Amino acid sequence: MNSKKLTNFILGAMILGIVSGYFVYAFGAESGFAAEYVSYISLLTDIFLRLIKMIIAPLVFTTLVVGISRMGDASTIGRVGLKTFGWFIAMSVVSLLLGLLMVNVLHPGVGINLPLPELTANTGLSKSGLNLPDFVRHIFPSSIVDAMGKNEILQIVVFAIFFGVAAGSFGQRAEELIRNLDMLSHIMLKITTAVMKFAPVAVFAAVSSVIAENGLAILLTYGKFMLAFYGSILTLWLVIILISSLVLKKRAFHLVSMLRQPILLAFTTASSEAAYPMTLEQVERFGCKNKIASFVLPVGYSFNLDGSMMYCSFATIFIAQVYSIEMPISQQLLMLLVLMITSKGIAGVPRASLVVIAATLSQFNLPEAGVLLILGVDHFLDMARSATNVLGNGLATAVISKWEGELEHQ
Repeated sequence: MNSKKLTNFILGAMILGIVSGYFVYAFGAESGFAAEYVSYISLLTDIFLRLIKMIIAPLVFTTLVVGISRMGDASTIGRVGLKTFGWFIAMSVVSLLLGLLMVNVLHPGVGINLPLPELTANTGLSKSGLNLPDFVRHIFPSSIVDAMGKNEILQIVVFAIFFGVAAGSFGQRAEELIRNLDMLSHIMLKITTAVMKFAPVAVFAAVSSVIAENGLAILLTYGKFMLAFYGSILTLWLVIILISSLVLKKRAFHLVSMLRQPILLAFTTASSEAAYPMTLEQVERFGCKNKIASFVLPVGYSFNLDGSMMYCSFATIFIAQVYSIEMPISQQLLMLLVLMITSKGIAGVPRASLVVIAATLSQFNLPEAGVLLILGVDHFLDMARSATNVLGNGLATAVISKWEGELEHQ
């Protein structure tokens, strides 16, 4: 199945999912059929995401070890790492600031007239582990087998860096092992190609189950908030592309075109993780050397979540607006600093963005139960966040490759 045909199938599946979900909700909500439908149809999405997750750990490990072992000495790895984190921090600041600017300009929470939750309401979100000491401990794996079993990408990256540097120090003696790992990475990508044929079915199931459970009315109820956020996300896309084009020139727009399929997959499944293998494949086709792409991309999945960063600042101020709580600009900027730090610890935390928002609300005397206001539409917002994270990481990989002189067809 070629790229264009798969894209069309995914778009068609999304439309079909909306239509079927609406009919199931309209005619089956009262009888209980809708709930039963959701429980069965969502199995298809779960199976697809499990198949993708099955690939990620061996793919991240093999590509990163091969890339680092062929990258050169430790000084080269340090230089690439410094440039990578410099770019990630800069884009995080841009995303947070833009989210803050857009929510203050658009005022999506002003006059929303939704029933406010009780201040004592339970959000159901666990904030345990969301602090700097625990995050630093979490980075380093106590067992690589456990890290791979749980798909802890950041821990796999740390082990792969040690392994790759050590393997590279053996020179020719380790070449056969490196070649075998390289072949294993290609086998994983071959499996990805097979799994991707199931993507339209998974997309249909994901969209259909959400609409069948909540109905289209939920989109109308939160229409202003969702439109404002999607408008802000599109603005962020434009900013990220324009900043990247300062380095990549016109090729930045070509890369965005090449990334349309992984972006669409992340959008429809609300999972940037699902798009990882395809994103890696596309940036390498664009001309990024494997040794750079296999380092920048997995690290970006923990440290360069542009869409999630914007959502954190946007949603926090939105909740303050709903409660008619005034936050002076000085307090909003302080909040950005807190978000900048806490959001770096969200790797591996379920419903990560919501957890960060809940933690931030409590620190600034805002009702933590305000998270309940956005829980209903979080899936639809997560679709935009996931797609943006894929775009940001794809462009970041190309930028670092260009800076290192490792971008082909320049």
